[in-house]
Amino acid sequence: MLAAIDHVQLAAPPGSEDLLRGYYVGVLGMTEIRKPPVLAARGGCWFQAGDVRLHLGIEKDFRPAKKAHPGLRVTGAEAFAARLQSHDAEVVWDDDLPGHRRFYSEDPVGNRLEFLEPLGSAEQPGS
Repeated sequence: MLAAIDHVQLAAPPGSEDLLRGYYVGVLGMTEIRKPPVLAARGGCWFQAGDVRLHLGIEKDFRPAKKAHPGLRVTGAEAFAARLQSHDAEVVWDDDLPGHRRFYSEDPVGNRLEFLEPLGSAEQPGS
């Protein structure tokens, strides 16, 4: 039976690890997780913030995900968006999900990321 999502994997182009570290650690505030040696040989990076884990795997013929994306729950959506903008990341607000404040942005290799915060204290179904 399914219990939780362990991680979400996104693709990245060869040689982009330092760029990814700068963004996921320096901008999003995540921590890099050391990959097991056999997997580290493949390249890429793993990151974590609390229970949120993102793996960035190297893909030879990389194309950024423009529709598929992780939905990352945040606190203080306005301040988080301002943080991204202060690092020259584009922020696109979307008011189409009732009960949420949400925006989209892209990581430095072009993968789409959704950031959302439920409005009020109750958890919103399907978020």
